[in-house]
Amino acid sequence: MKSKCPPNLSCRPLKMTWEGFLNASPEKVYESWTSKFDLWFAHPGEMFMIPEVDRPYFFYNKNEWGRHPHYGRFLELKENQIVEMTWITGNGSDVGTEGAETVICIELVPKNNGTIVHFTHSGFVNERSRDGHKENWPLAFEDLEKAIHN
Repeated sequence: MKSKCPPNLSCRPLKMTWEGFLNASPEKVYESWTSKFDLWFAHPGEMFMIPEVDRPYFFYNKNEWGRHPHYGRFLELKENQIVEMTWITGNGSDVGTEGAETVICIELVPKNNGTIVHFTHSGFVNERSRDGHKENWPLAFEDLEKAIHN
């Protein structure tokens, strides 16, 4: 199912991509992005997320990363294959997406008892914001894989 009102990113074409292999099934990775986000990214007990297209979510990320609010909504959900969501972060300063509605797309491809992840984060307002996410997303995926195996 897809959103009826996706954001227009044509005026913000900056994006970053990451591709990697996770030693976990597509089911586990999908679940980690839709219903168990607070096991690896969101601070436990401070997440409000129901995985339904166009339903808004909110959470604070893990405290050790600095406390930043995150908002968004799911744009597309294809069980164990695709999670697409808007992603808005910022705390009143020039961190995160600086309040811009960006879009994250996670595509999951099964391979050798694991998952190839094609990750795209698009719609950044400037290179600083994009580059900060480009630096931090691979670290987050390391935390995701650790959390899945704990």
